[in-house]
Amino acid sequence: MAEYAKSARIRAGIIDACARVFKESGFHGSSMAQIARDAEISYTGLLHHFPRKEQLLTAVLDLEDQRRAAFLREHRTFAADADPVQVLRELSAMLLDRRTEPGLIQLTAVLVGEATSTAHPAHEHFVARFANIRSFLTRLFTRLHDEGRTSGALSPAEMAAVTIATIDGLQTQWLFTPAEIDTEKLVRGLLSVLVPELAQDADRGM
Repeated sequence: MAEYAKSARIRAGIIDACARVFKESGFHGSSMAQIARDAEISYTGLLHHFPRKEQLLTAVLDLEDQRRAAFLREHRTFAADADPVQVLRELSAMLLDRRTEPGLIQLTAVLVGEATSTAHPAHEHFVARFANIRSFLTRLFTRLHDEGRTSGALSPAEMAAVTIATIDGLQTQWLFTPAEIDTEKLVRGLLSVLVPELAQDADRGM
């Protein structure tokens, strides 16, 4: 048991170091030797836990997506009497909470940029991630649309795509000029346009 706990701590330290290295150099620009140095572990020790850099990438992406995946699993089929507006509030709050972790946002920005290439090992991961979030939001907006609670300017699928693009784009801008970009205010402003009853949230700064 003690040996297992020690191994888990070492693996966690390696993944943290890998995230730092990927954030600075990207996947293609980093090396296993560089990751080993940052993790303060021997190269042989690194290979014992992660023989290939692609395995490290998978571990980092899994860590980055844990909270988002847990939320989507919990709300994948929300009850008929659940208010989709409240679910939307919770989802946007969860996504926006990442702004307090600039390293995590920067890491994601670097990897997403690289992974647009179909040859990148994380390409399919991000294709699936965007598809899952887009599908979830589309179902939320569809229900709101069917209840007559959306502005009607865009289809539910279009509202989902615009919401994701706005959150990701604003977080990237926030990395460059955090004092000038109020991500929460701007996202709430967008949502209040798509779902008018959310205007009260934007007015209250909720």
